[in-house]
Amino acid sequence: MSTQPETNRRLLQVRDLQVDIAVDAGVIHAVRGVSFEMERGETVGIVGESACGKSLTALSLMGLTRDIPGAKVGGSVQFAPQKGQPGTVLDVVKAGAADLRRIRGNEIGIVFQDPISSLNPVFTIGFQIMEPLMLHRRMSRDEASEEAKLLLRMVGIAESDQRASHFPHQLSGGMRQRVMIAIALSCQPSLLIADEPTTALDVTVQAQILSLLLDLRDELGTAIILITHDLAIIAGTCERVLVMYAGRIVEATSVGAFFSAPRHPYSRALIESLPRADRKKDLVPIAGQPPDLLTAPAGCAFAERCPRADETCLRVDPMLEQMGDSMAACHHPWV
Repeated sequence: MSTQPETNRRLLQVRDLQVDIAVDAGVIHAVRGVSFEMERGETVGIVGESACGKSLTALSLMGLTRDIPGAKVGGSVQFAPQKGQPGTVLDVVKAGAADLRRIRGNEIGIVFQDPISSLNPVFTIGFQIMEPLMLHRRMSRDEASEEAKLLLRMVGIAESDQRASHFPHQLSGGMRQRVMIAIALSCQPSLLIADEPTTALDVTVQAQILSLLLDLRDELGTAIILITHDLAIIAGTCERVLVMYAGRIVEATSVGAFFSAPRHPYSRALIESLPRADRKKDLVPIAGQPPDLLTAPAGCAFAERCPRADETCLRVDPMLEQMGDSMAACHHPWV
């Protein structure tokens, strides 16, 4: 760990994050030079098509990508823990197992997109909430049991005494997702990663889950990274948005600017593909498919699908550059 002045500290600073995964056919360049920062209490959305690197980026923030067979992780993930010695900064990419155990669950919580596969089927939900309380907050079993019931009530699960004794298969999808949130928030983490937290839930339950996340953010001051395909969720919950394509961030901007004046052609294409009640023309699909990251493209990865692309785009990979209040990686951005 290193230290830096309190006034200059951010919660998270990611620099040139890279994740390569060796497979039989070669090496998948899954995350390619991702860089961004986060403040405490901030809510940031990450959007993009499937397999663009969103989830691998999120897993890297907890050091979980190093456990993927064949994975090689580079760059740095500087995280400023809020507990323990003040002013310390941990590089998650280089951190040892003991440091990672201290921050996982305690400083950084995660809500996975599929709670039925993330919860252990042979333990009650009460015990699964109690476990991080006993490990990180050093509670006794009785104290952890009472706190687990309180957390269940906090996330909107009634009859917490009874529910705590239930197994995951005895709960509905919405309840299981709430249990995952309770586990993730049990140690009051500084950062919460929510990876597609409303997948496969009906619209009413989606709204309840998102409202719960924002309420808890406001109460606990927790920063949130929200990964989703649903741009409407981004519009209603986030302050900033990171647009990912083929393992890279191609635009980083405020949510307002993303929807009103996107710079990157891919961002604009995502918005044009949205169904809207006031739309007077048909939806515009994004032609083609993302590139195969077994062989990273020489130029812009979006060039083959982009109506603004020229020879420069095919040959030269654009850098992420400041454009007004936004940042975009494009030779021919919208202005």
